[in-house]
Amino acid sequence: MSNLDIFKIGIGPSSSHTLGPLVAGNLFCDLIADEIELVERVKVDLYGSLSLTGKGHLSDHAIIWGLGYLKPRQINAGIQEQILTRALSENLLKICGKKDIKFNYQNDVIFHREFLPLHENGLILTAFGKGGEILKTQTFYSVGGGFVASKDELEARLNGLKSDDKIPSDFMRVDNANQAIKICEEKGWSLAKLSFEYELQFHSSDEIQRYCVEIWDVMQSAYAAGINPKNMNLPGSLNLHRRAKGLYERLYANDDPMAIIDYISLYAISIAEENASGARVVTAPTNGACAVVPAVMLYLKNHTKIFNEQKAVEFLLTAMMIGSFYKKNASISGAEAGCQAEVGSASSMAAGAMATIYGASAAVACAAAEVAMEHHLGLTCDPVGGLVQIPCIERNAFGAIKAIAAARMSIIRKSSPRVGLDEVIKTMYETGKDMHSKYRETSLGGLAVNVGSVC
Repeated sequence: MSNLDIFKIGIGPSSSHTLGPLVAGNLFCDLIADEIELVERVKVDLYGSLSLTGKGHLSDHAIIWGLGYLKPRQINAGIQEQILTRALSENLLKICGKKDIKFNYQNDVIFHREFLPLHENGLILTAFGKGGEILKTQTFYSVGGGFVASKDELEARLNGLKSDDKIPSDFMRVDNANQAIKICEEKGWSLAKLSFEYELQFHSSDEIQRYCVEIWDVMQSAYAAGINPKNMNLPGSLNLHRRAKGLYERLYANDDPMAIIDYISLYAISIAEENASGARVVTAPTNGACAVVPAVMLYLKNHTKIFNEQKAVEFLLTAMMIGSFYKKNASISGAEAGCQAEVGSASSMAAGAMATIYGASAAVACAAAEVAMEHHLGLTCDPVGGLVQIPCIERNAFGAIKAIAAARMSIIRKSSPRVGLDEVIKTMYETGKDMHSKYRETSLGGLAVNVGSVC
């Protein structure tokens, strides 16, 4: 499997709860494509974390967009509003973008507090015919980072079923950090070079380059939009005032020796605020943690002399390789393993990538990634009001600062680390599974219950 889609262009505020349901809606449209003329009604059942924080994360809106066959890359405010207005005010949904059917939000989108068995983010989509008969039903799970699996796919994954017989004998597998370090040491490669060679098994060199440049361009556009927002308050019950614009203006008006910390915070807060507003961002590896990687990249671009477009490509290639280790061997879902799986993973990715573009070996880069995650272990996901705002926005800033510190610490270190990246990834996952469910993106514990809805 290619790792390019560790970074996706999509919309905020949540990859699991917004982008995932949208993708699930697209997949269901593909499933019912041959029976579209028979479909008269579609019902959506949201379960677990998707239900408990679904309205704050726009899960209900996202599934409507997805069933209208709106693709993540086509998203813009005008099309979103048009589909929602027809569905919520006119009670009409153009299913799969082809046929108008009646739609009643109260009856057709149901929020269930209970959890489905395979994952914390579950939803069931059902299409009915004219007589009320079920034409098709499918259970989907939004497993983190905008990735979606059907019930059968997730069961196969959890049961360890593989299709190795379809993989060419000369295929280069890179499933964990130890494998990556071994290959790099044998071939004299960096993690960026290893990631590039791995991706050449799926894409051409030009495709890889173009994709990474596009991702970097969207990240920079999100920052530019974040420091000049059209609305100074974020949507939702908190009515949270956006801080990036004011921080930007103060920074460029003063000469402060501590400003470098504020610049890193600025880069992260501006992008995280864009995500919280539901705008276009890059999932990196999730929306809740979308600002960590670009904040570190913007720091390198604006405050060092080593960064350029090619370094940006190498940074992203390294980060996606490290992100794949978390996705394959643990989780990048806050609903499954807490915020350590989101901001922690993003910080780990950014730390390893920064070390790499400074010339670090794969072993040193993985050590940097390990340090960053080690100091996110146990981080809960307890969003106030079910919104990706408090504490999520500031956490992106701290994740970026920790990534830079971890990279620097590992680059200058002379002794050998005692903890490996694979060990900390395993520990993170076990910690997440031991964590009480109220601290895993349900808004049933922590800050979510101790902070009032009005700040």
